[in-house]
Amino acid sequence: MRVVIEGRELPGLEFVSNGTVLTSVHVGVQVRDQPDQLVRADAPAVRWEVEVKVIDEGIDFRGPAVHGKRGERFLYLTWGHVGEDGTFSMFRRAKVMFGDIDTDVLRAAITSGELVASIGLTDERGGPRCARVRPPAITWRAG
Repeated sequence: MRVVIEGRELPGLEFVSNGTVLTSVHVGVQVRDQPDQLVRADAPAVRWEVEVKVIDEGIDFRGPAVHGKRGERFLYLTWGHVGEDGTFSMFRRAKVMFGDIDTDVLRAAITSGELVASIGLTDERGGPRCARVRPPAITWRAG
């Protein structure tokens, strides 16, 4: 199944993390232990696509971008500063939990082959959204 994450309301290129001003903030999907599909955090919107294998009719999920143990699987959105040499230094992550998806939406997505999450990427304090992403910051639908 293809999982599409549509990000909106990105926070911008600057962020202060532990007293350090970061001026080149990017966000991507974490695949294994690496950022993938990086986008500048001042983009008007973003769209990521990852392939996920559905196990036991949606009881479990697998794939290079899937993290967590059985029953607690999720995707990471990873925030980092991209240095002048192109290196990515992660400072924050957000969890997009499969367990938070409505059962009917998940069934329809499995049937259609596409699951879509729409996420507001700026938190209530104006920074990059982190921790477990919960409604109303995220909505799910079948593609």
